[in-house]
Amino acid sequence: MDIAVAPFDPSDEAALDDAYRIRAAAQVVDTPDVPAGDRAEFGLVAAHPPYGNLIHRALARRGGEAVGYLWLRLPQLDNTSTVLVELFVDPAHRRRGVGRALLAHAREVALGHGRKHLIAEVDGVPPGEDRQPPGAAFAAAVGAQAALPMVRRRLDTTGLDEAALTALHEQARSRAAGYRTVAWQGAAPEEYVADVARLEARLLVDAPTGDLAMEAERVDAARIREIERFQALRGRRRYHLGAVHEQTGRLVAWTMIQTGPFTNWYASQEITIVDPAHRGHRLGLLVKIENLRQVLAQEPELRVIDTWNAAVNDHMVNINEQLGYRVAESAADWQLTL
Repeated sequence: MDIAVAPFDPSDEAALDDAYRIRAAAQVVDTPDVPAGDRAEFGLVAAHPPYGNLIHRALARRGGEAVGYLWLRLPQLDNTSTVLVELFVDPAHRRRGVGRALLAHAREVALGHGRKHLIAEVDGVPPGEDRQPPGAAFAAAVGAQAALPMVRRRLDTTGLDEAALTALHEQARSRAAGYRTVAWQGAAPEEYVADVARLEARLLVDAPTGDLAMEAERVDAARIREIERFQALRGRRRYHLGAVHEQTGRLVAWTMIQTGPFTNWYASQEITIVDPAHRGHRLGLLVKIENLRQVLAQEPELRVIDTWNAAVNDHMVNINEQLGYRVAESAADWQLTL
């Protein structure tokens, strides 16, 4: 039976129902310990796409039944040779050509926009399991390369060693003379938004990117405000902690944890970055500990925080492991050159 792939508009609620069903079913099989979110959150994400990106959505159907879902993000402001891909096949319909049909559609869209690379985060396996996960097997079979090995680590917030955390905080604080910390939720204070933009722009400069065809992003205060706006529309709760250099008044370190509107037990540790001129003062550890405490004070149902790091990012991995994060999954970012 032939497979038909067709794009759909985010206003098509029936298509969104199918897309959510496929995505959730795939996640239950591939990463059962990570929540897929509910249908309402999925709808909020569809209604409020990320600023500065063109989003393309498509469903694969066999005999009229939706069996695969494709989501493409085409950056418009930078990295304009790449397409970020999320591809899901209903587990009941795998190994029947659905993934390849969706990939062929992704190729067509990418080439039509002059793009050269497809990049996807591909789920991995928990520690101790010696097998190739389905997504990695598919990526290898279609000629993609594992361009950046990644590791997901998890913090069980119900088992925190408070004495050890306090000792770490005191050690970090003792090295951070001349700096003070500032906490906020949601949008950055006006006096720090330009520094947040500067630090955000450094992420793809400082963090390992392996063989990924990614360039540093051009970020300014206006772009940060747009990012904040669409995250608020999506119902995301975002907790920030920064370190300010007292002599200059500049924000020189920043970390952020976010959680969704409906899954209160789960959060993700996002960016942590320190200005290169201010490293060596344990600012990364300092802001992460204080932000963790801020989140736990505001989110009483929170039990789990996940974070992703390049496998070779030894400095950040060391900080995370000191805080109690433990390996949950080894994965990779895969890249297909067109």
